[in-house]
Amino acid sequence: MARSRLLPDNFTLSLLAVVAVASLLPVSGQAAVAFGWLTNAAIALLFFLHGVKLSREAIIAGAAHWRLHLLVFACTFVLFPLLGLALKPLLSPLVGDQLYLGLLYLCALPATVQSAIAFTSLARGNIPAAICSAAASSLFGIFLTPLLVALLLDVQGDGGSTLDAIGKITLQLLVPFIAGQVARRWIAAWVGRNRDWLKYVDQGSILLVVYAAFSEAVVEDIWHQVPAPALLGLVLACLVLLGLVLLLTHLLGKWLGFNQEDRITIVFCGSKKSLATGIPMAQVLFAGGPVGLLILPLMLFHQIQLMVCAVLAQRYAKRPPEAALGETRTS
Repeated sequence: MARSRLLPDNFTLSLLAVVAVASLLPVSGQAAVAFGWLTNAAIALLFFLHGVKLSREAIIAGAAHWRLHLLVFACTFVLFPLLGLALKPLLSPLVGDQLYLGLLYLCALPATVQSAIAFTSLARGNIPAAICSAAASSLFGIFLTPLLVALLLDVQGDGGSTLDAIGKITLQLLVPFIAGQVARRWIAAWVGRNRDWLKYVDQGSILLVVYAAFSEAVVEDIWHQVPAPALLGLVLACLVLLGLVLLLTHLLGKWLGFNQEDRITIVFCGSKKSLATGIPMAQVLFAGGPVGLLILPLMLFHQIQLMVCAVLAQRYAKRPPEAALGETRTS
């Protein structure tokens, strides 16, 4: 029997299932400590595999397109935070102060890697530039996100300095990524042959972190802190934020004279926020705080961006190939 297009994908269903399990059977006490070590190891493995998968040739091929990368970084680390601040009079009464802080945290995060590249590929955009831009955003985010969080939310990470938070995030995310790049020469071919099942390492790592974060939130009685109207307001807030960013990235790419392939890359790389990076960072930056509440906007935004961008990529993909080639030649 064919699967209905109205149903969410398997990963989205898995995320919902994990939240439900964490709500009914949260991990706590010493078991939570052990589970925390397990999730840290899973996250390190996740970023190690990112390092192995990312081709250095692809980075070099896309790195020269500096105008595109500068615009994507500006959208990710300037436009998003400015929108988050500008929309405070609308969003804060809609979702409440705590969830609004979660929205600001979302705005400070780097872009995704996998989905930005996947949607750019599906839409026939500039794939080498997307690989380079998304990867660079993820790496620069390790340093920029803690600084933005300190500015936007007045959070210093673990009660210490922002530099301490950057150091912890570097150790947890950047070091495994670099190790993966070093290991590419030996295991890249094996990873390429086993992509089908290795994707479950990516997804499993995120699911483990979500379970741990929501277990902690349930122990802190999160669902009594978030009434149904606030949840509905949060969905609306995510839709408004994503809609504005998609519109502005499209218009900026057009106004600045980029060709169609580049504009597609700008839209999909400049409008994304990374769940895989955002949740581990939250554990460091908001240690001892209500992490579950702060990552709830990110979880909802992530699912909405996947669904909306999947439809958008399909529309881009249906354009005539001749038009795309013609625009590329004239740029």
